[in-house]
Amino acid sequence: MEWWKDVLIYQIYPRSFQDSNGDGIGDIPGIISRLDHLQELGVDAIWLSPVYKSPNADNGYDISDYREINPEYGTMEDMEELIDQAGRRGIRILMDLVINHTSTEHYWFKESRDKTSPYADYYYWSPGGADGALPNNWTGFFGEDCWEFDPQRCEYYLHLFARSQADLNYHNPAVLEEIKDILRFWLDKGVAGFRCDVINILWKDSLESSKKRLALTGSEHYLSLEGTHDILRQLREIWDEYGAFTVGESVFVTPQRARDLCGKDRRELDLVFSFEHMECDQYFLKWFKRKFRPKIFFDCLVKWQKELDWNAIYLENHDQPRSIPRFGSEKFWKESGKLLATLVLTLRGTPFLYQGQEIGMTNFDFTRMRQLNDVESKNVDKVLRRFHVPQKLRWKLIAKTSRDNARTPFQWEGGEGAGFTSARPWLGINHNCAAINLADQEGDEDSIWSWYKDLSALRREREVLRQGEFVPLEAGRQVFAYRRELGEERLTVALNFSDDPAQVSLDGQLLRSNYRRERFEGILQPWEAVILE
Repeated sequence: MEWWKDVLIYQIYPRSFQDSNGDGIGDIPGIISRLDHLQELGVDAIWLSPVYKSPNADNGYDISDYREINPEYGTMEDMEELIDQAGRRGIRILMDLVINHTSTEHYWFKESRDKTSPYADYYYWSPGGADGALPNNWTGFFGEDCWEFDPQRCEYYLHLFARSQADLNYHNPAVLEEIKDILRFWLDKGVAGFRCDVINILWKDSLESSKKRLALTGSEHYLSLEGTHDILRQLREIWDEYGAFTVGESVFVTPQRARDLCGKDRRELDLVFSFEHMECDQYFLKWFKRKFRPKIFFDCLVKWQKELDWNAIYLENHDQPRSIPRFGSEKFWKESGKLLATLVLTLRGTPFLYQGQEIGMTNFDFTRMRQLNDVESKNVDKVLRRFHVPQKLRWKLIAKTSRDNARTPFQWEGGEGAGFTSARPWLGINHNCAAINLADQEGDEDSIWSWYKDLSALRREREVLRQGEFVPLEAGRQVFAYRRELGEERLTVALNFSDDPAQVSLDGQLLRSNYRRERFEGILQPWEAVILE
């Protein structure tokens, strides 16, 4: 059995996890100092958001050197110490592999500005149309045109994300060879695998203009094309050589596209992150929210459980708002936090937790745009201003969806700096750290932290939760119930996504309830989660 099917993976956003040197920025020594926390939680692997050298236009997802550590985070020696110290605790390290684009500060891009350089076609360059027109009508992921004019080369370069993130040109075989060398560099240092950023858009089949869309005009020229599959099959040769695990972030992925990326016979990725369940509370674009309806959410989860043999199970990451109150309830904060924990840790697949999720951290409490750091949020604000959207409405849309919601520093304690830093933090700390923090929850057997620890241990103890089949039982307006089966062993999970009680007809002896009761008689309390055997 593949080791990654038997683990709990925890994502760390380094800037916001733990500051060790008092500069307000989280760092690698800070992560090392908190490894015991992760071990106590039962974490088997850490997915580390980018720690490479970067000018931080997009907080590390704009890489200027894949073989160097961002000085804000420490040194290569610190990174090697992290790999070693985590390994001593049985925790693997997964790096974030960002290979669709690099920073415009990368050596390759700087050299690429010279048309006679060996790096001249490492990126997509175009002279554009007549009278300085853009090369095509494509639009990017951050709500803007995706071409930028470079005065040195006197041509435009393609950037599907921020203008400082130039897309790599895989039509040049040398680019792929560079990436292979980078993989070997990190695998030789002992990392166990990679989370692959926007991995299904690497190959662009042409630079032709396309039919205008509300968003991402031109995506048919790069979304999940055969050229990308060929790249992944070549990279898989290296991953197999080291026994490395890979999980891909794949945009606009359907179950069929997911199978194409991670089917066993395909020899590409091991897992993909799907987004359909994270889009059930929006109208087409994430900025336009609609009321969360549990049944739509349940049906989506059942669909992916049926369509894929193995899923990456998650509710939070560095790009998504917090799951409370998005899928839970502010009124029933503790109960719904535990219910969501139960969902993540009992579905079939590999569970991923995001830092702070284990203590029920919530969205930011900022009140104005200038408090944000997120480049995506700032770009969207500019676009909305261009369309004369009033400031109050702009802020309402952005506040609910900004990626900074998940990027506020970890709330270790309730005092000033929240135990994260002794300095002014790079991004504001949520004032609710006085009520939501690890220190307070550690001594409370009824806390969200204690519930996560308990369920993590239960999952480790009961193979049926790790390897059992998924059998849906109920997916109604407020109740989601399913069974996990392995041989003769059966566990039933029932979750009430509502402020109102719900009656269910389920048999079994009560194994767990987030209401800490000893008997279950068919009535689920508001936001109650039960496990029956």
